[in-house]
Amino acid sequence: MSENIERLIQQFPLLKNMRQYQPIDWLNPEFGMSAEIPFTQAEVFDVAARFKRFAPYLAKAFPETQKTNGQLVSPLIEIDKMQACLTRTTDTEIPGKIYLKADSMLPISGSIKSRGGIYEVLKFAEHVAMTETNLTYSDNYAILATPKYHKLFAGYGIMVGSTGNLGLSIGMAAASFGFKTTVHMSVDARQWKKDLLRANGVTVVEHNDSVSVAIAQGRKEAATDPHTYFIDDEGSKDLFLGYSAAGIEIQKQLADDGIYPDVDHPVFVYLPAGVGGSPSGVSFGLQMMMPEGIYPVFAEPTHVPSVTIGMMTHLYDKLSVKDLGIDGKTLADGLAVPRSSRIAGRVMRSLLYSAHTFNDDDIYRYLTMLADTQSIYIEPSAAAGFSALVPTINGFKNRVVLKNATHIVWATGGKLVPNDEMQRYYDKGRALLAEPQRELVR
Repeated sequence: MSENIERLIQQFPLLKNMRQYQPIDWLNPEFGMSAEIPFTQAEVFDVAARFKRFAPYLAKAFPETQKTNGQLVSPLIEIDKMQACLTRTTDTEIPGKIYLKADSMLPISGSIKSRGGIYEVLKFAEHVAMTETNLTYSDNYAILATPKYHKLFAGYGIMVGSTGNLGLSIGMAAASFGFKTTVHMSVDARQWKKDLLRANGVTVVEHNDSVSVAIAQGRKEAATDPHTYFIDDEGSKDLFLGYSAAGIEIQKQLADDGIYPDVDHPVFVYLPAGVGGSPSGVSFGLQMMMPEGIYPVFAEPTHVPSVTIGMMTHLYDKLSVKDLGIDGKTLADGLAVPRSSRIAGRVMRSLLYSAHTFNDDDIYRYLTMLADTQSIYIEPSAAAGFSALVPTINGFKNRVVLKNATHIVWATGGKLVPNDEMQRYYDKGRALLAEPQRELVR
């Protein structure tokens, strides 16, 4: 393996910097090239249709969704005060407008995982109901919240491995149906997330190891029971497609603000990447709805750049950060995944514009800046996209169109973080911002 790694480093010199935990900026040389993608626009619409069918159920099972008629949507917020602060702090002009896609405010789990994770639970519940009862597509799915169906679902199990937010979304959704639900949690998972799951009747199995180990153990355990359904964060088609429906949502939100992406009006979308499923699914959905002018940008911790190394080398899930001697440790718990998804890199091969890595301290600075300027509170992982904004602007070759640019920083979680925990995040960022001569851009 060591000889192979040395050959890789000779072929891809940025790997040497990554092994030394240096932040890097990687432009994908295959961005925009013609490529075969194993998913279609029709599948995105199918996801949207299923979410619509389940809206009556969600409105009944989760009253917080009643104000959106059972739809899982989040606001797109222009953050002009944060933009002004970033300009001052980085001493860099940021042309165009910056928006926050506040998936941190999504109902149920308060994170982007309310899209993919909950979607896969809904699809499985629909399959069980249609297989064992006379449920039809035209029925009012609120009936699935009745004791009759709760009893039916109690005969089935759902299992997943997670660093936190995926487990939260799947656990809370699955438990609402009555499924016997088990979440295998990695060593990186926050205690409050484990506590919340247990409070909702979910069995939490803790592992003193990475999420890859938690996923493997969950997969192995689920395989012993034909009535237990395993949701595989490393390779689930349904998880991936669940995220893709965000493309329909964003297209409408941008149009409402008079924004129509094309070559002269670029839209840069900054997405935190862990295993890579959610940012890839979102990017695919955006591309299906708006085929011109979309520039997906991934942001990863310097200690866990799994998607970037997988895509850079074309080895994808075959290469772990630990194979390179990178320790895989980060305070961004949602991004602490040493090996990328089997789907993400291959789908993103021609869709990803660039990838950037950041030091953990920076995400705390950004979350504090966002709280101070916009009174919006997000968890550390969710602030990762801000780290890629200035490097992307500085590296973009078509300077003329930047004045027409739209920047969307995808805030992936934060709504359910306990107040005392959020205060610790904020205080850490405030202390770091107070350090003299700190530069937030390289």
